[in-house]
Amino acid sequence: MSAPGAAGALRAEHDAPGGAFAVHLAGAGGEVAVARYLYRSDAAQLESPRPHLHPLRTPAGHEVTLYRPHDHVWHRGIAWSLPHVGPHNFWGGPTHVRGRGYVQLDNDGSMDTVEVLAAGEDGGGGARFAHQLAWHAQSGEEVVRERRELVFTAPAADAWVLTADLAMRNVSGGDLPLGSPTTNGRENAGYGGLFWRGPRSFTGGRLVTERTAGGDELRGQRAEWMAFSGRHDGVDAASTVLLLDDRDNPQHPPQWFARSEQFAALCPAPFFSQEVPFGDGEELRFRCAVVVADGASGPERGRELAALGRAALAAGRTGAARGTAGAWSS
Repeated sequence: MSAPGAAGALRAEHDAPGGAFAVHLAGAGGEVAVARYLYRSDAAQLESPRPHLHPLRTPAGHEVTLYRPHDHVWHRGIAWSLPHVGPHNFWGGPTHVRGRGYVQLDNDGSMDTVEVLAAGEDGGGGARFAHQLAWHAQSGEEVVRERRELVFTAPAADAWVLTADLAMRNVSGGDLPLGSPTTNGRENAGYGGLFWRGPRSFTGGRLVTERTAGGDELRGQRAEWMAFSGRHDGVDAASTVLLLDDRDNPQHPPQWFARSEQFAALCPAPFFSQEVPFGDGEELRFRCAVVVADGASGPERGRELAALGRAALAAGRTGAARGTAGAWSS
């Protein structure tokens, strides 16, 4: 069971020249660097440069993300990654083309920070980072303008919570339907959205839902939340990462792209098997919570951790997190 009360205040550190925002959690055992958000990426174009969170650590200091694995070098901790934005790829690597399979095209775009809007502690024991981004096609034109806000809180001694609030506006001059490899012909590969890649030692761990725990057979089911419970090398410890989709998101509850057998991954995928229309000038908003916790989990503890994420999203909805609503910058 998650222990009540905050483990300690969160301290924010903004490295503006390096394009990074870090969050530290003060606990009984000392301060732990629990999150680093790199918002100016220096990745190769082939890997679709975009902001990402890595490393993420539990309150006890156990790392729960993987950066640039050799099998998919465009995977980076946790990142908002979309493989099919009209003709553009904001995931990285090859694009799945119906009837041809994966093909390396000249369509790997980038998500580039235009302006930092907020970076620091929020006065209530949490931390907040907000910025505006321009999504550029590989050819250079801007196709999406986005406002993004990340809020970090520590509501329990053994868990902390990140909420991500993303508002995207189509500025391409045409339609940009949001899809996945499955909407383009590959069965049960509907990835796209907020994507988490776990450490190597989590391979073979448990996918946890409201009522059950299992493996890859759970991929594709619809649910408000899903968690991954895995073990660490080098220490006798387990950790849990839970992702929760906001009730107001398109296609809620989403289908889940989840893996355990080949590698650890979670992604609430609103475009899994059906495209989401995105017309010129239209705005889409997505909100998600990520709960990072010490210890193994089954359905009962998963429900407790999901409640922490749900409360954090509700706080943002009522204005406690000062959301992304506001005027667009040109």
